[in-house]
Amino acid sequence: MTGDEVTGDEVTGDEVTKTDRRLRCEYVGALLAITLAAAPAAHAQTFPVKPIRLVNPAAPGGNSDVFFRLLQPKMNEVLGQSVVMDYRPGAGGTVGGEAIARAAPDGYVTGLVAASFVINPAMIKKMPYDTVKDFTALGLIVDVPTGLVVHPSLPARNVKQLIALAKASPDQIFYSTSGRGTVGHLAAELLNSTAKIRLVHVPYKGAGPAVIDLIAGHIQLQFASVPLLVGHVQSGRLRMIAQTGAKRASFAKDVPTMEESGLPGFIVRSPFGFVGPAGIPRPIAEKLNLALVTAIRDPENSKALLAAGAEPVAATSPRARASWRHRT
Repeated sequence: MTGDEVTGDEVTGDEVTKTDRRLRCEYVGALLAITLAAAPAAHAQTFPVKPIRLVNPAAPGGNSDVFFRLLQPKMNEVLGQSVVMDYRPGAGGTVGGEAIARAAPDGYVTGLVAASFVINPAMIKKMPYDTVKDFTALGLIVDVPTGLVVHPSLPARNVKQLIALAKASPDQIFYSTSGRGTVGHLAAELLNSTAKIRLVHVPYKGAGPAVIDLIAGHIQLQFASVPLLVGHVQSGRLRMIAQTGAKRASFAKDVPTMEESGLPGFIVRSPFGFVGPAGIPRPIAEKLNLALVTAIRDPENSKALLAAGAEPVAATSPRARASWRHRT
């Protein structure tokens, strides 16, 4: 195992799973509380006049990377400037989150966030920023279900077989995640709790490295967002034995949900958002949101997102509340 341990105060698996269902709802409420700043700016009408930095709190190869690469050309076109990715992985996303929060609120530093963005305050005692007060919400990108995949060498073709195997070999099956406190971590610990098994956590600095080690056979399984897994599942490098949405994703109609696999209430989804530091003037925030929404609503982009198992949201900031409430 080559996972990179993250720093921060440790939280036990039981503590993680006890808060899982509450966090799935509070994720929505916390992100919605990040409101657009209304302060005027003299340069807002000419924004942007230089490239915009987009901080990615995860390593290359993860879902946020996939989503941005798809949307980048259209966003560049709308803004008239390039939006350039800046990878800042580590500590469950807090390294990148701090880089966004501490940036000047002029619109030239933005960032991508996933569920760990608002889960972290419940997992880490000393956060380097305030998830609600230190950010400006710029839009919602997609809402994606999570898939449970295993290495082909693991003799488990469904959740029932996995549970039986884990009970026969406690602490001998390892799962990778993109970091402690991420959706993948909570989902696996929820499985540990509900099935009364002991899978061992190996955290990485991003979903990309976590999947690479899984494909290499250093790790046996992983809960990860469906778009990240599609290609690997279709190629046979990984085997998906369950998905965690309320219903089966269109690309994997033959893969049962966790509820269908005998675990009622086991539903895990992961929204992805677009943010900036607190205090971005409203006119600038609206231009950034317009670029995002235009890119997502592009017919080819929407089709590609759906084919990958992601549900495009493309919410403008005033409509974000309704979109998130619909998903709780």
